[in-house]
Amino acid sequence: MESNATIIPIAAGKGGVGKSFLTANLAIALAQSGHRTIAVDMDLGGSNLHSFLGMPNKYPGIGDYLQAKSGSLETLLVPAGVDNLWFLPGDGKTPFMANIQFAQKIKLVNHIRKLPADYILMDLGAGSSYNTLDFFAISGKGIVITTPEPPAIMNMLVFLKNFLLRNISRSFSNDHSVTNFLREFYKRPMEGQMSSISSLKEEIALEYPNAARTISKICNRQGLRIIFNFGEHPDELSVTPQIDKRLDTVLCLAADYFGFLYYDPTVRQATRNQTPLLLEFPESDTAKNIYQITKRIEKYWDVQVEDSAARLAAGAREAYNPK
Repeated sequence: MESNATIIPIAAGKGGVGKSFLTANLAIALAQSGHRTIAVDMDLGGSNLHSFLGMPNKYPGIGDYLQAKSGSLETLLVPAGVDNLWFLPGDGKTPFMANIQFAQKIKLVNHIRKLPADYILMDLGAGSSYNTLDFFAISGKGIVITTPEPPAIMNMLVFLKNFLLRNISRSFSNDHSVTNFLREFYKRPMEGQMSSISSLKEEIALEYPNAARTISKICNRQGLRIIFNFGEHPDELSVTPQIDKRLDTVLCLAADYFGFLYYDPTVRQATRNQTPLLLEFPESDTAKNIYQITKRIEKYWDVQVEDSAARLAAGAREAYNPK
């Protein structure tokens, strides 16, 4: 039986943008707000969420669960030193977990959905491996974290394009005609490939109009939330119209903007000390930003936020504290 947990997968188009840091501290903030929360390390092959929670890498986790082929994920939950917060380790010290089999992946997703919690935060691997793309699809709503820098934003858009293509391919796995069409598309040289989901829909509609409608439904049901990390100035949010344009015209997506975290030297200090930021520096600027995101999750996770970019920019200007 599935629980009523809100499952929040957290992904990034590239490493080094603060994904595990954000997952750990958001989980702490939600737990501090009285919600039973589980932080899950889904970066199989590169698990390090424990260090951002201030925990040792000594507990059995998902890797052991998959190798044992029996038992319960719930028995592997570890109290994380904060009331209402539990940690589910990833591969731990179990090798060769980065490329688990499809049946293992389905089993794992089904059992995560049954974990007893109000919120389940999943720290996914960076990039666009099939595992990461499939785990991001677990709930229909997810967070993508990026920095305001153009290369990181481009990596985020590439991740989202791969995510959609993966979902499209899986949706037509039993339709050989559409599958063959998509397979030929993937074989095209880079200069001959369609540059957007929009153009893919247009071309596929000429032969398979029902498939084009299915692709539209896939795009429309995505609940995407974007968080910027390592911000330096509120003017960096002027990039959101360009992001919205690319999301709309290239990927047929829409997004809500959920957070802007300013660069803060206390983040590096907490990371070096392997202690959670919210516990060591609860009054820091970044901690305050994280608590704001927590409130948005509590209030707006299941609804669309009107004018989210403008609201975020106003909040970023209000919080701006030049050193």
